[in-house]
Amino acid sequence: MSSKAESTSELAHALTAAPLRPSLLPRQLSEDEFALFARVGVAREVSQGEVIFRRGELGRSMFIVEAGQVQLEFGDGLPDKIIGAREFFGELVLFIGSHTRVANAVAFGAATLRIVDQETFEHLIATEPRLLAQFMRRSFSYLVASEQQLIQSLKRRNEDLMVTLDSLRQTRTQLSTAQRLVQTDELSGLCNRRGLYMFLERLGEHRLPGTVLALLLVDLDRFKQINDRCGHLVGDQVLRAIAEEVQNAASSVDVPCRLGGDEFALLMQVTGEEELCARATQIIGAVRALRFPGCKEGLTVTVSIGGSLCGEHADWAVWYSDADAALYEAKGRGGDGYHVAVPGSVRCVV
Repeated sequence: MSSKAESTSELAHALTAAPLRPSLLPRQLSEDEFALFARVGVAREVSQGEVIFRRGELGRSMFIVEAGQVQLEFGDGLPDKIIGAREFFGELVLFIGSHTRVANAVAFGAATLRIVDQETFEHLIATEPRLLAQFMRRSFSYLVASEQQLIQSLKRRNEDLMVTLDSLRQTRTQLSTAQRLVQTDELSGLCNRRGLYMFLERLGEHRLPGTVLALLLVDLDRFKQINDRCGHLVGDQVLRAIAEEVQNAASSVDVPCRLGGDEFALLMQVTGEEELCARATQIIGAVRALRFPGCKEGLTVTVSIGGSLCGEHADWAVWYSDADAALYEAKGRGGDGYHVAVPGSVRCVV
């Protein structure tokens, strides 16, 4: 039997035999694990607020916090998490290869990290199979528990959405002033989610001949840093300015809306891919030209945009999923650009 096969067999046996360590926190390393990773990992010093990696980037390394703290920012309404000394994050890339990061990792203060890449981890599997099995088994248990928690959260969100849609179907009446307020986002003046869903129910009444539906998702780059640097009043000013540029890119039959936080959407009727790309370019250029003197340091902002042509026989969930996947591509390329996916063609401009 080859050396690699022997180590693989030994690791498989160790994974079933290695005891769990209930006394440790889910992401906490044992003394032996920490000593091993600290010995082989590459040291990196980070300062407060420094971005270690961004959501949507392809990851290739795991990180161990030797000293200090790191904040994981998941977005989408999920709570942030603080990773402290002798804890690890980003480990999934070592188990399945290159993996898209699902959160931003930002230094909560000055911190010292150890970085373990795929090649180093493979070497440890061959040389320290029992210790690695102990680490992997506990990691798998944590990942499974997190996945189950996410599934339950998504299930609750889906149930809430279905209840909202059922309620909207039962109240198809002419909008009163009060109803219009309910359907309008207070900060931006754009349509909110509720208003969007009501429009989707009457979409057939507003279709123009010779056009196809298209969706742009507009996401502000590094919005948390803007709030942290300049305050929430300036942050609100930025959101209103971007809302205005999304509105300016809309025609009379389009629906610009604020989905929540720093995420906007523009549901359009366009002649095809070329017009869809032109609208995305218009928004990006207009936002780049904005200036906000209310911030002492001076502030410029950028957005990332994901877009797609909407299948006529699909529904909002599919349209949103396609545009959201394109948005992740734009974010993964550093933001300040757009990525548009259409059947048989993909365009990306940064």
